Amino acid sequence: MTSRAFIPYPDKRLKTVCPPVEAITDEIRQIWADMVETMDAMPGYGLAGPQIGVLQRLAVVDCSEERGKAVLMANPKVLHASSQPREHEEASPNLPGMSAVISRPRAVTVQFLNAQGEMEERDFVNLWATSVQHQIDHLNGKMYFDNLKSVKRQMFLKKAKKTGAIK
Repeated sequence: MTSRAFIPYPDKRLKTVCPPVEAITDEIRQIWADMVETMDAMPGYGLAGPQIGVLQRLAVVDCSEERGKAVLMANPKVLHASSQPREHEEASPNLPGMSAVISRPRAVTVQFLNAQGEMEERDFVNLWATSVQHQIDHLNGKMYFDNLKSVKRQMFLKKAKKTGAIK
């Protein structure tokens, strides 16, 4: 396992829609292992492939208090989202020092290929749901602040440039 470097925003790889993973191979399992190592080193609650320059639909999420319970996902997609919103302050190692309160569905049902190469459906709630949705955004070429309304997003990016978060 290797902790990998983060791609700095506004690198174009962070704005790229990732192609699907065709099969779960030893190479994919090694990438997941590196992603978990990188996520735990942050420390963070999740990580998507593009954040470390891997342009594949791969994500890991671990919101457990004790850690070591990472969910490994390939090609995750939301099948159902609750109508009840949940606000949470989100950030990304790709834009250090910045964060914004984002409203997302409180619960989601997600379908993904698991480490055994089997299609799995799992329900996620609260912080787990927020993190899964955050990672899926990355796989679709979006950053968390893209969920802000236009004026707030412009103010956020202006502040990021002023503070040096965006080079």
